[in-house]
Amino acid sequence: MAIVWNVDPDIAQIGPITIRYYGLLFALSFFLGFNIMRSIFRREDKPESGLEMLLTYMMVGTIAGARLGHCLFYDPVYYLSNPLQILKVWEGGLASHGGAIGILTALYAYTRKRPEQPYLWLLDRMIITIALAGMFIRLGNFFNSEILGIPSDVPWAIIFDRIDSAPRHPAQIYESLAYGIIFVGLYRLYSRLGERTPNGFLFGLFLTSVFGFRFFIEFVKERQAAYGGDLPLSVGQLLSIPLVLGGIVMLVRALKNEVYVAKAGTAEDAEDAES
Repeated sequence: MAIVWNVDPDIAQIGPITIRYYGLLFALSFFLGFNIMRSIFRREDKPESGLEMLLTYMMVGTIAGARLGHCLFYDPVYYLSNPLQILKVWEGGLASHGGAIGILTALYAYTRKRPEQPYLWLLDRMIITIALAGMFIRLGNFFNSEILGIPSDVPWAIIFDRIDSAPRHPAQIYESLAYGIIFVGLYRLYSRLGERTPNGFLFGLFLTSVFGFRFFIEFVKERQAAYGGDLPLSVGQLLSIPLVLGGIVMLVRALKNEVYVAKAGTAEDAEDAES
């Protein structure tokens, strides 16, 4: 009774260029993210002139970080022995944990020359678009029949006919839906708070929710690393733990700072009333 999935990941061939669902969804995530950030910049009266440069930093950080993360986290022996293979991004192999590190590094480099856009301020807003991108990327993985779930007899199991005949958890769909829900939640929180968003709050919430979910979804995913098959946790889970802990720290700090600012404001109001 399982659903059979046998969609060709290639849409069209134009000369030497192959157009794929994954590439279109990847590009769509950047297009929508750019427009979301433009609306945020306009709302908070930030200069829009830097948006194209911000997009460039994001694209380079995402692709370079995700590629290096895949090579070094999941199959370091092979890629360190064949370093030129690292450059072959078109052959596939991107890791979300590496992408996260790449994005954090790229945004830090971007904000170094833009004091009007502090690092945490930018992170709190950029992660809204990153959650949206995660939704589209996992959907692209589904079209590619990759990042497979483990065999299962659940009623919604899917047979990825291009891989094998085993009904499997549609792990890509689970992640895509989760990241879509996280995107909606983050966007609604920002829409409500705007400039009053505590520094680091949305970023901490993003790390905790995205990588917390990633930790648990790994239990129904095939292990991707070329090593560590005998470990109780997958490489993806081990990489998620420090990011979740970092997110919790960011949330606690943001909320403590908010309480401190609120108390300071109350004290100043009281002093003004006495005077």
